[in-house]
Amino acid sequence: MRLACVAFGCSHVVLCALVSLPSTARAAGAGDATPVRHFTVSTGSPLLAINEFVPGPAHDWDGSGAFSSRDDEWIEFVNRDAAPLDLSPFFVTDADTIPRYAFTGSLAPGARLVVFGKQSYDWERATGHPAFGFSLSNSGDAVMLWQTSGADTTLIDTYAYKSHEAAADRAIGRLPDATGAWSLFDALNPYTGTIPPQGNGCPPTIDLTNTCESTRVQQTTWGKVKGLYR
Repeated sequence: MRLACVAFGCSHVVLCALVSLPSTARAAGAGDATPVRHFTVSTGSPLLAINEFVPGPAHDWDGSGAFSSRDDEWIEFVNRDAAPLDLSPFFVTDADTIPRYAFTGSLAPGARLVVFGKQSYDWERATGHPAFGFSLSNSGDAVMLWQTSGADTTLIDTYAYKSHEAAADRAIGRLPDATGAWSLFDALNPYTGTIPPQGNGCPPTIDLTNTCESTRVQQTTWGKVKGLYR
């Protein structure tokens, strides 16, 4: 058994856990409301990946007819494989590593799946977990995707975000879609600060290919414009 620590991107979030090989952790099954403590960390490219998410919703994203800061959080996942993918081994957590949602069914090649906070809340209630939805913190948190295989649990994909990324209706997503680096989609609530990542000026693309065709407008003064032509 050894102590393993995982640092998430350029943030200051570090997750440490006792890791034993093979792992003795249980899969995220009914009534298992304990954090994931024994796991391995994948170094490869996962077949199922986190593609985009909104931790700070400000309107009715799930189309229920009513806004809920809990229910309208959403995370989009994508199947990177060229074959249908069995989703039953996968589950998602935030940084506390308590299971928030476990998948069922399958996902077609290249297809994406959006899971809302309401679905997370319903799953938690049905399986005996603490019922909070995804509970993605607006002060900074992490989205973590796990895969089980027998008694082994593997962290296959994760992104830790900062507070400015979690402001109202800002999405964090991969650009290019499915495989690219993480980008801040801030068209609905432009970010003017200097902490990376900077916004890309494009809207969230829920259940659609992540694209960004807009160009940021640089703020200037009339005096500076005249100066260009002297």
